[in-house]
Amino acid sequence: MSSDREVWDHWYRQAQSKGYRSRAAFKLIDIDDKRKVIRKGDRVLDAGCAPGSWCEVALQRVGPEGAVVGIDLQTVEWREAPPNLRLIEGDFLQTSAESLLEGIEIQRRGPNRFDVVLSDMMAYTTGSQATDHHASARIVERLLATLPALLRGGGNLVYKIFEGERSPELLQKTRDCFKRAKPYKPVASRDESVEIFVVGHGFIPEAAPAMPPEPKRGPPSPGPGWGR
Repeated sequence: MSSDREVWDHWYRQAQSKGYRSRAAFKLIDIDDKRKVIRKGDRVLDAGCAPGSWCEVALQRVGPEGAVVGIDLQTVEWREAPPNLRLIEGDFLQTSAESLLEGIEIQRRGPNRFDVVLSDMMAYTTGSQATDHHASARIVERLLATLPALLRGGGNLVYKIFEGERSPELLQKTRDCFKRAKPYKPVASRDESVEIFVVGHGFIPEAAPAMPPEPKRGPPSPGPGWGR
């Protein structure tokens, strides 16, 4: 059996070979190949996009008729960015839906929204599994609450969470506001990693949870980016 390090090195080498910015590209490729989240022409939001590998994959999947907006605390450098890519340096959790949707045109009836929201966000990790899990859970809670302003009815969602005691609760909240929602662990994730991705299909805006109250103690201060 291959060691976890060997698996990591395999995907790292694959990313270099294919020209992706990080091995995380293969997580989204695997998710989308199996769960069919992104379609040609879709408008995609990548929350916590640094270093940009999910944006690369999303651009390939939506084609020239689609668009991708990426936001991260860290600056994402992009040489000769395509016209259908917009990169924002900022905190997704503090950025208005209006500014994220600026310039995004969707030729459908109803409010202007994204077709797909992707989130690989995670606050700066502390090394404590419990602390990191609860920080991750708070991010997911706020993400779900912002979806009515960002994601069209019937749209799709992928988010990361570090597994722990609140995981079943948040999976149920996701299932409450999507027609289908299931957890998925991509092959490019390390076996020892506690990260899991939840994939939701068919967003139901009116069923989204309310914004949770601010915790007395916030999550750990983010590092240079959301982490990927």
